Amino acid sequence: MGELIAKEKTTVVPGQVIAKGMDFLPSHGTYRLKDDVIANRLGILSVEGKVLKTIPINGRYLPRKDDVIIGKVNDILMSGWRMDINSPYSAVLPLKDASFDYIQKGADLTKYFRLEDYAVAKITSVTSQNLVDITVKGPGLRRLRGGRVIKVSPHKVPRIIGKKVSMVSMIKNGTGCKIIVGQNGLVWLEGEPDMEVVAVSALKKIQDESHISGLTERIKIFLEKTLGKKIEEQAPNEDNNDNKGHEYVSKREENNKHPVPSRTHNADKPVAEKLTQKTEEN
Repeated sequence: MGELIAKEKTTVVPGQVIAKGMDFLPSHGTYRLKDDVIANRLGILSVEGKVLKTIPINGRYLPRKDDVIIGKVNDILMSGWRMDINSPYSAVLPLKDASFDYIQKGADLTKYFRLEDYAVAKITSVTSQNLVDITVKGPGLRRLRGGRVIKVSPHKVPRIIGKKVSMVSMIKNGTGCKIIVGQNGLVWLEGEPDMEVVAVSALKKIQDESHISGLTERIKIFLEKTLGKKIEEQAPNEDNNDNKGHEYVSKREENNKHPVPSRTHNADKPVAEKLTQKTEEN
């Protein structure tokens, strides 16, 4: 029988044994050493059935292909725009991915994006040298106009969005604000000024209390007390393009519950066997 050594939602440190026995499976932020499951980073322990993973407490955003992010234009190039994506690495928006219209060589690129403009974009590629390309051609991807942008911890984004987009939808429905949460920790919101203040307070509260159970109910109580009205939990509008990126993040978190298979030196063995078989046949 396996034994869970560390309690769920407690802080674990690298090298700490969090479970013993083969009943538990390591996932993100954990690994197996003989019969032990050990943490390999500082974070909060999450237990999903028999799957163990750690959620980082803090850290910078590292770009990944297909992430939906919010970026800010900080340079205009001959071939497109360079954007700050709240990461150690910047991203490039090429001309071909900036508009469905054909952009002629030498055109005034400020007609499409100016310095300091924000946009919702999707990462199309990340090279081994951490060169990042993005696109704004797709559902929900676009230049952002008006509103305000705030920063949250990238590692708290899944909690802000919630399961099946439930958390961010509750804040939207309560405040009437438009909200887009980037996987890189930038959040755009637009609404009545007093409602924006309430939405920002709710987002900050989620970030600060994400490691404590019962978060959804506490946020609901906070909104009801602040707004003075009953908050109903509603399903997100599937036709709203602002939810497309949120749905992607929610689905990816569901996929992350499954353990990551470890690589071995024999990973390419089936290919080698096929090559050997073909050689013998010839």
